Amino acid sequence: MTVEDLARDESGAEAVGTGSPAREIRREPSGPREGDLERSIAAQVRFYRSAAGLSVADMAERVGISKAMLSKIENAQTSCSLTTLARLAAGLEVPVTALFRGIDAEREAVFVPAGHGARIVRRGSRQGHLYELLGALRGPHKRMEAVLVTLTEASEVFPLFQHPGTELLFMLEGRMIYGHGETRYTLQPGDALQFDGEGPHGPEELSEVPVRFLSVTAYGDAPASP
Repeated sequence: MTVEDLARDESGAEAVGTGSPAREIRREPSGPREGDLERSIAAQVRFYRSAAGLSVADMAERVGISKAMLSKIENAQTSCSLTTLARLAAGLEVPVTALFRGIDAEREAVFVPAGHGARIVRRGSRQGHLYELLGALRGPHKRMEAVLVTLTEASEVFPLFQHPGTELLFMLEGRMIYGHGETRYTLQPGDALQFDGEGPHGPEELSEVPVRFLSVTAYGDAPASP
């Protein structure tokens, strides 16, 4: 199941709304700051030189620059020309691009404290059916979606879900019968079920409540906007 699944009822109507948003600490991607390039190159040169077992003097001689210049490069006190970068890469026997690793390392992250996941409300959902979104990246970085599901009361009819991607269920508590296509599975704590999300799936019977399970959906590509 995905957020898009849960945001619609069986007729396809949009959900009435969602509960309180998750208390998230989000770090947005940002462009390089002044000095980041020099610090990144410095760290990579030091790393590869040490890994090769070379002293500063040995490395400087191999590359054809002064020891003082190499020391400045490794301490991010100067900017390298493309020619010097090419010499460094050749001396270290690595691609030039390896010296730029880390310059764009800052990525988006979402932190959700225990009990603060965003509650997803479906129109017509019975009391005792709780879907808690455990954070999701946005845009082209959205490759996975995790939902903590808690079911405390049985329903006569459970909704069926269908969506792109591959879904993994991991049972945490309780016991239930879960259907995927024409197959039925009895799940209990510690059991895992992975399946193609395009096939109709969903709980069919709660044998022992409360039922709690983690639902993780992975997409091959970023899912299309609803």
